[in-house]
Amino acid sequence: MNIHPVEELSHARSGSRTPGPPAIVVESLYRSYGKVQAVRGVTFSIPEGCIWGLLGRNGAGKTSIIEMIEGIRRPDAGTITVYGLDPFRDARRVRPLIGAQLQTIAIPDRIRVVEALKLFAAFYERSIPSQDLLELVGLSQQRNAYFEHLSGGQKQRVALALALVGNPRILFLDEPTTGLDAETRRNFHDLILKFRDQGRTIVLTTHYIEEAEKLCDQIGIVDQGKLYITGSPRELIQQLGEGERLEVVFRKPVASEELAKWVGPEVSIHARGQKYSLRGPSGSRMLAHVAVQADRQGNELVEARIIHVTLEDVYLQVTGELNNEGDSNPSSLELPSVVSL
Repeated sequence: MNIHPVEELSHARSGSRTPGPPAIVVESLYRSYGKVQAVRGVTFSIPEGCIWGLLGRNGAGKTSIIEMIEGIRRPDAGTITVYGLDPFRDARRVRPLIGAQLQTIAIPDRIRVVEALKLFAAFYERSIPSQDLLELVGLSQQRNAYFEHLSGGQKQRVALALALVGNPRILFLDEPTTGLDAETRRNFHDLILKFRDQGRTIVLTTHYIEEAEKLCDQIGIVDQGKLYITGSPRELIQQLGEGERLEVVFRKPVASEELAKWVGPEVSIHARGQKYSLRGPSGSRMLAHVAVQADRQGNELVEARIIHVTLEDVYLQVTGELNNEGDSNPSSLELPSVVSL
């Protein structure tokens, strides 16, 4: 599969939410830092009332793209509109529309949770009452607690409440669950879905690809400053996911060359110690061939697992191929034609 920036596969999860009008429109966005081109010709739109995820490795350009939409950094070229407004020229009208939760927040250790919310609420004409916010993010019991006495998950909830205090229509969440335990992360997922169901537009960056697959209505994959793929998780998997994976362990060692003869040339094989990972069109067919051939050779399977393609497989496939192609001419890469839904 060859990749060409940018191919739009879908506008919503198949069979789920109907997209609204664009909340954010980005066209031909560029941003450089000295000789480094951090963002190169990025174009996309985000429908109102959806969760839109931006995936990419460190240094791919995610933060620069988000900061330009938020009005923090000016682009070198290109246009951005937030509900039809320019985030720089119309900054005073755009800022009340957006809220942002950063990975870390810097507020005094000796400020109480409710005091922080009331302080930030004073910056907005239409703020959400502090008690409503505390109930929404699950901090009612900690309303009078000092910030320094909160757990990591509770501090993240404070950051989320501060992002919501101005009652924004668009919420930017930058790695919101990094460092949280599994239960707290799951609770955050429920909150994010609740915000979406309230009609808010959520822009999410995350390194947890399974989190993006679970939460996002649409996803964009950015690499080397370019946005290469956008679409719903289901469509990305259906259109770009190549086959299934079969992981096997044999009782006796098998050479990769011999294993390749058993399954045919259309199957790729990767050996990791005693475990072999095979990728091909059908996991069940690969398993049948491997089991029969192993028996004929006096060998047997001690472990076998068929794994359906996930968004992580698609992400690693896309970024892996881009990395193999190098950075000399990304625009020369091509995607197979797909149907835009």
